[in-house]
Amino acid sequence: MYKYTLGIDGMACGACEAHVKNKLIRRLKCKKVKASHIKNNVVIFSEEIYKEEDFKKILDPTGYIVTSYQCDLAQKKLFGWK
Repeated sequence: MYKYTLGIDGMACGACEAHVKNKLIRRLKCKKVKASHIKNNVVIFSEEIYKEEDFKKILDPTGYIVTSYQCDLAQKKLFGWK
């Protein structure tokens, strides 16, 4: 399982978070997606390998800009993935 952390510019409210989450869930094979307009980021858990360009192709047309990209191996914890 991989954990992707993306910095996102352009999210201002909960509706923006929902819009970003829906776009990613529809286009990618994700187990879990968490978006935060407060932290300006999105955390994605997936078994697939994705590059930064894959996320940019999905989000750039919507007006949200990917400002950073980080991929780590996710660790299984007692109450979910971390």
